[in-house]
Amino acid sequence: MPMNAPTSTEDGLGRLKQMSARLAGLPPRVRALPKVAERFYTSPEWKDYRKRHRAWTVAQKGGCWCCVCGASGRLILDHRVERRDGGADFPPFDEADWYCTGCHNAKTAEARARRARARVKAGGG
Repeated sequence: MPMNAPTSTEDGLGRLKQMSARLAGLPPRVRALPKVAERFYTSPEWKDYRKRHRAWTVAQKGGCWCCVCGASGRLILDHRVERRDGGADFPPFDEADWYCTGCHNAKTAEARARRARARVKAGGG
C-alpha cells in the first residue's frame, strides 16, 4: 500500500461527512402534531372568565402583559396551579396569570416534567 493512500478508516470518515450534508437537506418524515386546545379552553365559560380577568388585570395593574417577560402581544391566561394538579377550573383572579406564548410553553413544559418525575419517583413509570 502506498504511503499516501487513505486507510479504510479515513475513507469511512469522509463518507460520513458527506452523508451528513446530504441528510440535512431531507425533510423530516414525521412532523409534530399541532397543539389542540383542551375543550375546556374553548368553552364560552372560559372565554367569559378570560374577558373578565383581562378587565380586572387592566384595572389592577393598568394594563395586561406577560407576568414573566412583560410582553404584551398574544397572551394566554394560565392557572397558577394547573387543573391537572388540582387547581380550580375558574380560580380567583389573583390565582391566574397572563403569559406570552414562549413563557407559557416553558411553564407548561416544566409542570409536565415535574409530573413525570413524580410518576417515576412513585414507581408509576
